[in-house]
Amino acid sequence: MALVTFSNPDFKDKTVYAVAGSHTETLLKLAKENKVPVNFDCQDGECGHCLVRVSSVDNKGRMGYFLTDKEQSVLKELGKLTQEQIDQLHVDDMPSEWRLACQMIVRDEDILVEY
Repeated sequence: MALVTFSNPDFKDKTVYAVAGSHTETLLKLAKENKVPVNFDCQDGECGHCLVRVSSVDNKGRMGYFLTDKEQSVLKELGKLTQEQIDQLHVDDMPSEWRLACQMIVRDEDILVEY
């Protein structure tokens, strides 16, 4: 099981358990189930309203599965990633700290999610 801590300056931090590797447990689904007020709109990775910043609590540096094509496009459009950064993420085999909560699948790792 993974521990996911949701953090926002306007709300008290909330840490919840996540079933890792289910391939259906997105950050947004986890937030909604635990009444964490992460912003969202389309829930399909196209609008960017559920933008979050994810960091590893255990400093292993993984932070979820790789960016989906939708995430890459929206994060680029929002100015959070450049094409060069996206290309480098593929070379380094690492995910981005900027994610869309509706697209990020939780792995077996403890993370901090700033929303």
